[in-house]
Amino acid sequence: MKISKDTVATFHYRLTADDELLIEDSFKNEPLTYLHGHQNLIIGMENALENKSEGDKFSITIPPEEAYGQRIDEMVQLVPITAFDAVDELFEGMRFTATTDAGDVPVVITQIENDQVTVDGNHPLAGQTLNFSVEILSIRPATAEEIEHGHVHGAGGHHH
Repeated sequence: MKISKDTVATFHYRLTADDELLIEDSFKNEPLTYLHGHQNLIIGMENALENKSEGDKFSITIPPEEAYGQRIDEMVQLVPITAFDAVDELFEGMRFTATTDAGDVPVVITQIENDQVTVDGNHPLAGQTLNFSVEILSIRPATAEEIEHGHVHGAGGHHH
């Protein structure tokens, strides 16, 4: 069986940035299982997995445009510290969900200086070229329920 739309694939991966800094390594943990063809992965990875078979091993370099996009300067904003009055303690690296005109956006505090807090709504990997080493472990047809819901269900079926 090959990976194609409406198949469930399980694979290990090692992710590094262009500077060879290790970002994630599933080989030391649990593999990733996903429903192919339903935008559950970055587009560059989903395209690379198309037509792969169980046991295939490969490496791929994915540009920002096929990963998390380029960084957008406008997504970095200064916010008055008073906007966080309900929070007991603020620190750099703290994550929030900001409500914007475009909907809810996850943000991270990147700097706290005097009465201003810098928040960044870019994905942490935005603007980076990503390097993956991949090993396909298994492939199976998706269930009708998984296809309907657009994602894989764990052992025993539906859990949400």
